[in-house]
Amino acid sequence: MSTADFEKLGTLFLGYELPNPAHNTTDTTSPHTQQTPLLYDSRDLTTHAVIAGMTGSGKTGLGIALLEEAAIDGIPAICIDPKGDLGNLLLTFPNLEPADFEPWVDPQEASRLGLQPAEYARQTAGTWLQGLADWQQTPARIRRLRDAADALIYTPAGSAGLPLTVLKSFAPPAHTELNDPEILRQHIQAAAAGLLALLQIDADPVSSREFILLSSIFESAWNSGQTLTLETLIRSIQQPPFDRIGFLELEACYPQADRFKLAMRLNNLVASPGFAAWLHGEPLNIDRLLFSPAGKPRLAIISIAHLSDEERMFFVTMLLNELLAWMRRQSGTTSLRALLYMDEVFGYFPPVGNPPSKQPMLTLLKQARAFGLGIVLATQNPVDLDYKGLANCGTWFLGRLQTERDKARVLDGLEGAAGASGAAFSRSQMDQLLSSLGKRMFVVNNVHDSGPVLLQTRWTLSWLRGPLSRTQIERLMQPIITHHTETTAPDCRQRLTTAAAAAQQPGQSATSDTGRPVLPPEIPELFLPADPAHDTAEFRPALLGQASLHFVDRKLGLDVWDQITLIHPAAETLPANPWEQAEEWDEAGFSPDTTAPADTHTPFRQLPAELARKRAFSAWTTALKNHLYSTRRLTVLSCPAADLSSEPGESESRFRIRLRQKVRETRDLAAEKLRRKYAARLQTLEGRLARAADRIEKQQAQQSGKRLSAAVSFGTTVLSALLGRRALTAASVSRAGSTIRSASAAAEKAGDVRNAEEQHQLLQQQYDELQHELEAELQQVTAAHDADLLPLEQHQIPPRKADIVINGVSLLWLPFDSSGNPAF
Repeated sequence: MSTADFEKLGTLFLGYELPNPAHNTTDTTSPHTQQTPLLYDSRDLTTHAVIAGMTGSGKTGLGIALLEEAAIDGIPAICIDPKGDLGNLLLTFPNLEPADFEPWVDPQEASRLGLQPAEYARQTAGTWLQGLADWQQTPARIRRLRDAADALIYTPAGSAGLPLTVLKSFAPPAHTELNDPEILRQHIQAAAAGLLALLQIDADPVSSREFILLSSIFESAWNSGQTLTLETLIRSIQQPPFDRIGFLELEACYPQADRFKLAMRLNNLVASPGFAAWLHGEPLNIDRLLFSPAGKPRLAIISIAHLSDEERMFFVTMLLNELLAWMRRQSGTTSLRALLYMDEVFGYFPPVGNPPSKQPMLTLLKQARAFGLGIVLATQNPVDLDYKGLANCGTWFLGRLQTERDKARVLDGLEGAAGASGAAFSRSQMDQLLSSLGKRMFVVNNVHDSGPVLLQTRWTLSWLRGPLSRTQIERLMQPIITHHTETTAPDCRQRLTTAAAAAQQPGQSATSDTGRPVLPPEIPELFLPADPAHDTAEFRPALLGQASLHFVDRKLGLDVWDQITLIHPAAETLPANPWEQAEEWDEAGFSPDTTAPADTHTPFRQLPAELARKRAFSAWTTALKNHLYSTRRLTVLSCPAADLSSEPGESESRFRIRLRQKVRETRDLAAEKLRRKYAARLQTLEGRLARAADRIEKQQAQQSGKRLSAAVSFGTTVLSALLGRRALTAASVSRAGSTIRSASAAAEKAGDVRNAEEQHQLLQQQYDELQHELEAELQQVTAAHDADLLPLEQHQIPPRKADIVINGVSLLWLPFDSSGNPAF
């Protein structure tokens, strides 16, 4: 079986299993033909994994190989990279030309070897080509990796890669999370603790009054649906929107003079030269990190090597909480949906102490399994991890450890994980295995398997150049950044700004009519609240229409209501049907005020005559209903083969992401059923082979040792590769067949082996037939579960005319600043 077949089974080809661990203490670089590929079931990562090993153990190579395999299988990953090693995932060269390597080779290393960079690059390309060949991989597999997923480097508060920001605002959680007190409390505590970590202030939830004050401010703002900017947060610290904290007066708990000091400290941080970088870049959005706008999986490498310790803690805490919020919005699944990989978890999940990152990490380890989110944590400091929390990790990859103390702590963690899952665990056996490790060798202890195995990691598809510097990241990402355009449509504020500018008549100024017009009481008048971060220079009139639409389609199982808000910025005159040119407000939180702002000095733009006539509003109400019925359609995509339909408002790319996940679940279940089916048949066959081996032994007593060795070897192949683990592969079957032939050869040397030979020939025939049958069924499973080949159907669902409800047609005043930008 080739690696191309591995990629179709939902398994990750991590390397080769090494037999006889006690005799494999030397460093090895290429596998033997007799060795069995270690195919790790991707679903096992939903119970999380730990990679531990000292510097030089091959830990980084194993992590990169795991991420490569997951990407080939269509699994996206967010990779936190504190050291700069994971950027090597972008050094993938399908042609393996020396020119591909030359820009990235180390000139000093080449000089040390007495080579010019070009010659060193040529040798490196040859080494990588030979390394892949030794591990039955071809350059075509590198191309497959690049085609399967986009690898991008993000640099929060930095410009070398794609910048990320988490400080433009503190938006309230989703509505469902606001209604869950426990989840809301976790969001509040994480935001407060992360911000205080950036200020280097102790964030004890009980004794820190800074923590309690910030938590109360976040709670008050989010419960009212308000998004806090840094400016409004600083103002709220000085003048909180409440008078009490707990049962005590605010001034008694935290006097105004002390609050001013905290506000000044935060303001000084914001005003510092280096802080401006935190305000630029893409907003932290988990969906956009995991998938491109077209729905292609991503390897999002978030490099934090350039940040200070406080900045790292702040960012990691915010990222983990965003990931938690994203996770809770997903449906449950038994298959792997996405990965979070952290290359060095030291300091973020300690056994003692409670840094802001610890609680969200622990929550992920406990809850992520149900949502198909796998957590992989790597470290070279195993004594500094919380092993009670890591008891939630089902797989441990253990390389060479530096001290006996490290080994003892790892054994403690393994024992806890085994106890949590109910798996058997032998401390003495594991101790012996850990003592026998060489470079690129790992003990794999998977609670889903019958016992530990020894792994020699495969050659990576990515060139392992080593940590990338800021300059190298910038050079590597520059062509990607040039083409990295998130083709998102303008938001409703941008569209309204454009429409308002078009509606402004030449010569009409903001001061042309400073008074608020007097309207008949029958005309509803609303005011969109201004953002405190903007200075309102004027109010401009607009026509507002709000309606509820009912979409029903029994065949699709569709029965939903949709709320529509249309806004038409008014010019001097309005068109006959203003709804045809209206812009839709498609953001949450549209809640205009019914009373005018307290500031009576803000000028109002001149009001078109039609907006002061009651009769016009009656006509616009009828026109709105007719307009919505004739133009509004709910687009629904469906895939009959997978019995799946899109959600209202879901794009095709997002629907295909869900479709791939469902097809992956079906594929994994089919593969598991296939494993059980063949494992049972092979168990029966193994018993028959054992009896045949007994007969050989009786006939060939003079060479019984050799014959017995062959028979035991065969039994080990079948049981360990097929029954002891779930890595059932045709390669294992083929290896078993070669073992039978070896046993037959041993019997031939002993003399009369006709009966045994006939029996072996029969068994060999059965094995060949079983192998062909298995390969055929695997091909059928693969062909039937390719989501990208499944056709989609598009349905345009009109609203029920009788159910259209016009919730209101009103005059709406929009606040704008002096530059003509929306102040809302």
